[in-house]
Amino acid sequence: MTDFPELVAHLREHSVKSNGFTLKSGAHSDWFIDAKQTTCRADGMLLVADALLARLPGGVTALGGLTVGADAAAYATVAVAATRGLQLRAFTVRKDVKAHGGGGRIAGALEPGDRVVITEDAVTRGVSMLEAADAVEEAGAVPVALMPVVDRGGTCGA
Repeated sequence: MTDFPELVAHLREHSVKSNGFTLKSGAHSDWFIDAKQTTCRADGMLLVADALLARLPGGVTALGGLTVGADAAAYATVAVAATRGLQLRAFTVRKDVKAHGGGGRIAGALEPGDRVVITEDAVTRGVSMLEAADAVEEAGAVPVALMPVVDRGGTCGA
């Protein structure tokens, strides 16, 4: 059962920081959400996975996004899905093309034709999610939804 109020409480307790911060966009904010403080704790991972699975569109085959923001949420969601009989795969989009090994920007179990949810721990403008969606399309998969754990409401383009 999904418990969104419990996820919100967890985020408030562990992830919301104050005292002034500079965001990725360069903008200044009196508060910051370090959602990794939720997505990297076992109880937080389960809450995030429940929330993402509750809203997952039908027909999705893979979940991932730009490293590092998407990693914990995507991997936890895929693991919890397996305990519920849902077969999903996870992947990571590297920030740069890997020049050795298999190369490319995608690491993990993304396959051409996959219907993909792009996730991220926290977004303000959605730039990282859109970058991940572009990389997924270049790999031959189809982004069908953008699902951040937290949307700061900063004109998110996602």
